[in-house]
Amino acid sequence: MTEADVVAELRDGMTIGIGGWGSRRKPMSLVREILRSGLRDLTVVSYGGPDVGLLCRAGKVSKVVTAFVSLDSIPLEPHYRAARQNGSIEAVELDEGMFLLGLQAAAWRVPFLPTRAGLGSDILRLMPEIKTVISPYDDGEELVAAPALSMDAALIHMNRADAAGNGQFLGEDLFMDDLFARAADRTYMSCEKIVATEELLSGATFHTLRISRLMTDGVVERPGGAHFTECAPDHQRDEDFQRRYAATAGSDEAWEEFRSEYLDVSEDEYQQRVRGAGGD
Repeated sequence: MTEADVVAELRDGMTIGIGGWGSRRKPMSLVREILRSGLRDLTVVSYGGPDVGLLCRAGKVSKVVTAFVSLDSIPLEPHYRAARQNGSIEAVELDEGMFLLGLQAAAWRVPFLPTRAGLGSDILRLMPEIKTVISPYDDGEELVAAPALSMDAALIHMNRADAAGNGQFLGEDLFMDDLFARAADRTYMSCEKIVATEELLSGATFHTLRISRLMTDGVVERPGGAHFTECAPDHQRDEDFQRRYAATAGSDEAWEEFRSEYLDVSEDEYQQRVRGAGGD
């Protein structure tokens, strides 16, 4: 598929999961294609990074469900922070353990999973929609019922994939991309390179092959598709570009200049421009 093919499958009001972690291995070419589209009123579920910030700033998002939104080397994602502070989005901010179990619950097709995470915190006070349950066993312990984070579609990015939809990560961490893929009704995977299935298996350790063709509904080959986030070992985070992006939160003029140069263009043109600007 192409990025445009994937976005053509999405609809206003959908709940979209985005894999990766902070500013690491995000499916940014798919995010940029959403920015070029007319999609609106999305609920985004993400260990958030610039994916969330860009979609908030462009007015594509009505609700964000997250454990954090960070650019890693820049602790607070500035556009998400602005959206959160000015009330332009609804925010559901969960403990990381609750978020993980919410993904697992959706992947297992159960309504919730019990956890101690969140007990004694303000999460239960500020979000009364999150309930507790009593253990049916002799202990009778009260636990948080972490709700399933079910999604209409998930977008993930892998280092390698085959045309059948098997995906491989080559960095140190899968993050939770397999859970996103299993928790969503449909999953679309971009990758740095499509290779033969035999190449995925050649010399690979089993733990790198966590995305199965049974989880995926389409594959997009896009070298540099995670830019400007890190996608080790293929490329590191483009820190100079990330700082330029973060600075656009300073004024509407800076944002519009950035948007005109890098977002209101095709993905091919974007890749050419960031390479010309010295991007990794």
